[in-house]
Amino acid sequence: MTENGTRTDLQVFAVALRRTIGEVNRLVHGFAAAEGLHSTDVHALSFVLDHPDTATPGLLREHLGLSSGAVTACLDRLEKAGHIRRSRADDDRRVVRIHYVPGARTAARAHFMPLAVAAGRANDRFTEDELSLVLRYLDALNDELGEQRAPLR
Repeated sequence: MTENGTRTDLQVFAVALRRTIGEVNRLVHGFAAAEGLHSTDVHALSFVLDHPDTATPGLLREHLGLSSGAVTACLDRLEKAGHIRRSRADDDRRVVRIHYVPGARTAARAHFMPLAVAAGRANDRFTEDELSLVLRYLDALNDELGEQRAPLR
């Protein structure tokens, strides 16, 4: 509820989220350009980094909504740039696993440090309870958005 007792307008949320997405995309595009990558490659890197288990090309394809060929091209660029390596599973050689190369994190951390600093400054404006609520909202929104799958490109 807002101060006047009404729920915040969904359009206000949409504008704020678009603005946040735009600012993050600006950083993503800058990193992609600096590393000679596509912005999709940076989204793939994020998926590999954040995935709770070892990512696979199939999981990446599903997450990004890309064709198998497009995922292979993306992984080729990332591997050539030194950001990932691929390996075969010991128990099933058909399964390819994608690993984020630890040394590659240095370039990403350096480029995205302004995002981390800005997030830290923004966090300082809120209590732990408020941040917990924001995180709960973002998790719920991501769960809802995760149910929406774009057709393969």
